[in-house]
Amino acid sequence: MTTTTVAVRYFAAARAAAGVETEKLQLPAEATVDAALTALRAQHGPEFGVVLDRCSFLLDEVAVRDRSAVLRPDAVLDVLPPFAGG
Repeated sequence: MTTTTVAVRYFAAARAAAGVETEKLQLPAEATVDAALTALRAQHGPEFGVVLDRCSFLLDEVAVRDRSAVLRPDAVLDVLPPFAGG
């Protein structure tokens, strides 16, 4: 089976919930953003999933609007919780 590796970077509350700042995620080739999020939920547990539900995402520094987007090899997925503004 061919796989792809995606770098996942966590910010603020997402970092605290994941317990790491960054990690590599190994997925089947042609995996989607949604597949990555499903794998992260399974890896980090239900409490992390609650945080993930409130997050927005960047894929290679572009806002993710379509979670069926296919992840290219060595893609970077940023997990951004809501930020308080001022």
